[in-house]
Amino acid sequence: MGEEKPPIWLESDFNVGPQYGQASAPTRPAVPRRELDVPALAEQVRAGSRGAIAQAITLVESSKPAHHAKAVELLRILRPDTGKAIRVGISGTPGAGKSTFIDALGRRLIADGHRIAVLAVDPTSAKTGGSILGDRTRMGELAQSDAAFIRPSPAGSHLGGVARATRESMLVLEAAGYDVVLVETVGVGQSEVAVAGMVDTFLLITLARAGDQLQGIKRGILEMADVITVNKADGDHEREARVAARELSIAIKLINSDPHAIPPPVLTSSSLTGAGLEEIWHAIVDHRGRLEESGELDARRARQQRDWLWALVQGDLEDALRNSPAVKAIRAELESDVESGDLSALEASQAILAAFASDAERMLG
Repeated sequence: MGEEKPPIWLESDFNVGPQYGQASAPTRPAVPRRELDVPALAEQVRAGSRGAIAQAITLVESSKPAHHAKAVELLRILRPDTGKAIRVGISGTPGAGKSTFIDALGRRLIADGHRIAVLAVDPTSAKTGGSILGDRTRMGELAQSDAAFIRPSPAGSHLGGVARATRESMLVLEAAGYDVVLVETVGVGQSEVAVAGMVDTFLLITLARAGDQLQGIKRGILEMADVITVNKADGDHEREARVAARELSIAIKLINSDPHAIPPPVLTSSSLTGAGLEEIWHAIVDHRGRLEESGELDARRARQQRDWLWALVQGDLEDALRNSPAVKAIRAELESDVESGDLSALEASQAILAAFASDAERMLG
C-alpha cells in the first residue's frame, strides 16, 4: 500500500494575524487554509491510501454546501475506476449476528485473496442525532486486516435509515480497489429497501425461533432477498436451524408471485464455527453470475442510478426547503397554528411551499 501521506491540502495561503512577525505583537504559528486538492486526493484514493480513503468518504458524507462541489468533482474523477466490485447488502432480524457474520465472512474472503470494504450503517438517535457506531467493535479481527476497510456511518434521517452518502462511499471504496463491498443495514423497515436499491445481491440473515421462525420477518423483505441464511446454526441450535431453513424455503415458494423466478437459496451458517460461509459466498457469486449472463446486472445498476438521481433531488430539495430563510421565518408560527387546530396541515404546507418558491425566485432573479 506504500507509506501513508498527509491529507491533501493546497500549500497556498496561510491565515495569520496582521501583526505576525512584529516584535510588538505576540506571534502565532501559521495555519494553512484548508483548501482541498481534489485531483491529488483522487490519486491517493486510487493508490489505496487509507487516510485518503477516509478523507474522501468524509467529504462525500458532508452536508456542508461548500463541500458539495468538491465531492462531485472527486466522484467524477473516480468514476472510471468504479463498478467492478461485488456489492452485497446484508440485513436481518435483531440479534441475528450480522456484524459477527460479516467479520467471519470477511476474514474468509481475505484469505481467498479478496479486499473487503464494509459500510456499516448505524441507527441514529431521533432525540440527539447521535449514533452508536458499535459495529466496528463487533468486527474486531476483520478491522485489524490491511485488506479490509470498515466505515461505520450514522444512518441520519434520509432513505429510511441508510446513510445518505452510502452509495458515494461505495464508489470511493471501489475506486480504491476493494472488490467486495458489504453494506450492513440497521435492520429496521425501510432501510432494507434503500440498500436493495444500491447492491447486486441482498442477503437476509435470520435465526431459528422455536415454533415461530417467521416472526419479525416481513414478506416484503423475504421477496427482496436473493440469498437467505439461518444463522447461529451450531451446538444445540444446529438442528433447529436446519428445520427453520426447510420451513422458510417452503414459505418462500408459497409467497413467490413469479412462478418463473428462481427462489432464493435458504442456507444455514455459523459465525462461530465457520460452517456454511463458503456455501453462502458461492450462492452470492452464483446470483451475480446469473445477473451478468442475462444482462440484468447492467439493467439493475442502470435502474438504481435512475432511482438514486431522484432520491438525491428529493433529499437536496428537502434540505434547501429547511434552510430557506423565508421558510424559517414562518415555520414556528405555522407549526403552532397546526398544533392548535387553527390551521390545517394542507394550508400550512401550501404556505411553506409558497415561501420557498419566493426565495427561489429571488435567488434566480
